Amino acid sequence: MYNILVCDDDKEIVAAIEIYLSEKGYNILKAYDGKQALKILKENTVHLVILDIMMPQMDGMETLSEIRKSQAIPVIMLSAKSEDEDKIIGLDLGADDYVTKPFNPLELIARVNSCLRRYTKLGMINEEASENTYRTGELIMEDTLKKVTVDEQEIKLTPTEYNILKFLMQNKGKVYSIEQIYQNVWNEECYGAENIIAVHIRHIREKIEINPKEPKYLKVIWGIGYKIESL
Repeated sequence: MYNILVCDDDKEIVAAIEIYLSEKGYNILKAYDGKQALKILKENTVHLVILDIMMPQMDGMETLSEIRKSQAIPVIMLSAKSEDEDKIIGLDLGADDYVTKPFNPLELIARVNSCLRRYTKLGMINEEASENTYRTGELIMEDTLKKVTVDEQEIKLTPTEYNILKFLMQNKGKVYSIEQIYQNVWNEECYGAENIIAVHIRHIREKIEINPKEPKYLKVIWGIGYKIESL
């Protein structure tokens, strides 16, 4: 059973999410501010976090930043705003996805399922590992070990970043649109995912490229999409 930590200062929202996800077989841990969430994470095995942005004590952004210092588990941000700025800030700090309040329960469940599928594929939850190794130039992905190195230096990626890079490295030299990347990595239809993909691509570049502004490996083909260069 997967443990999901739900953190929101609105207890009614936490209770509602608990009902939706418990019905799908998930075990729910509850927190009502960022400090409580971090304490629960230290004391329990958590597979995914649903984290509100606006909270007392410690807000969602600060909490997310603390989580990412030590853990790469999936984090879905909840926002009462629809503005792109909040979403981009969350993604910049390492969030895997976001849901805007008020949300459709079916959408939230779908996002949770999608994040956990990617997390499981990454091998952080005990699953059979692939024996494939992908390489282009000095960028090497050893999928059995879930390890990425550049110039023999190990690179730390979030589950979403890893799966985007893996998809592109499995198909190096081929150009994929934002919609194609989203559909292949998230395994669902793409609706307004431009910012999600763009931010994750930028993070990957910052980690694997010597100069992200002049990338050697992860190239953009303007007006079409992205590809991993075949070197």
